[in-house]
Amino acid sequence: MGVVLAGGVRVGAQTQQPAAPPAPTQPQTQTVPPQTTPAPSTQQPGAAGDDAGPQSDSGPIVLGKKKEETAPPPPAPAEEKLANPDGEVYSLRVDVPIVNLDVNVLLDKTHQFVPGLKPENFLVVEDGVEQQVETLRVTKTPITAVLLLEFAATSYAFVNDMQNASVRFFQSLRPDDYVAVETYDIRPHILTDFTNDKETIREALNSLVMPTFRDTNEFDALYETLDRLTRVEGRKYVILISSGRDTFSKITLDEMLAKIKATPNVTIFTISTGGLARQMGNVRGGGMFGGTGIDYLQGDNEMRTFAQMTGGLSYQPVFQGELPDIFAQINESIRNEYVLTYKPTNTKNDGAFRKVKV
Repeated sequence: MGVVLAGGVRVGAQTQQPAAPPAPTQPQTQTVPPQTTPAPSTQQPGAAGDDAGPQSDSGPIVLGKKKEETAPPPPAPAEEKLANPDGEVYSLRVDVPIVNLDVNVLLDKTHQFVPGLKPENFLVVEDGVEQQVETLRVTKTPITAVLLLEFAATSYAFVNDMQNASVRFFQSLRPDDYVAVETYDIRPHILTDFTNDKETIREALNSLVMPTFRDTNEFDALYETLDRLTRVEGRKYVILISSGRDTFSKITLDEMLAKIKATPNVTIFTISTGGLARQMGNVRGGGMFGGTGIDYLQGDNEMRTFAQMTGGLSYQPVFQGELPDIFAQINESIRNEYVLTYKPTNTKNDGAFRKVKV
């Protein structure tokens, strides 16, 4: 019978011969034609021909194609971090139980600043409970001030004193000071609103060349100035440089004093003009500059009262050489202040006001 070898090759039957002595076994080689992939069979199962032998899968073993190893893709670039993404503004609130207090310490007689104090020299009381002062330092603060000038056709001596005093004040200004310049005769005149531009202030002062009216309505001008300052936040100062005379104001002295008392956070400093001319006038009999000696004495007393009611200083210089020392004292009083800190014993954050005394 025939034998089917792998690869579908049929080998015919051989005729048996008489037994012969066995020959030495030699390795045999068999040539097998190259295998080809059989075409797909269209024969139905069980319909094999009569001459078909046992069926077997003699096709090649097909292995799946090995996937090529590829390097992993590079990581995506990191997203750019923005300080405020999408233009949004964020705020952070931290509650720190520390209270800062700005304190001015002035002598009662001279109103000069008292230097060299230490934390143990201060007593701080909050709602009747004593507090422990943690730190203390001296700082120079900027000022917000109105330079209120009498500019009337009374006498060259008075105008000259006013100009010299205003120049001295201008020279004492610092870059972060905000100053408004206002003059008055029969009515107030605002030369410049609050500014820290010294050139603008200089131009305003240089424009004071020729006064017109002789009236000096001091009460009206000061009343209107205080009314405007109520709309300005923080501590304000008024530097009033005037002869002190009031000739035609609609506001009376009592109304003026009531206005000063009702205006918070304003300190008035006054400087009298025409001191030397008034002294010379008194020697010659007085009354030569549009007012008597009594008028000027009354004006000095009124301006001194304005300053004392607000914690300011009042000066009546006779010579121009006194002005540098005057403005040095004013700067010492309004710029130097103590800043002390303490941790309140009451740690409740209830939003309630507390009464603090120093």
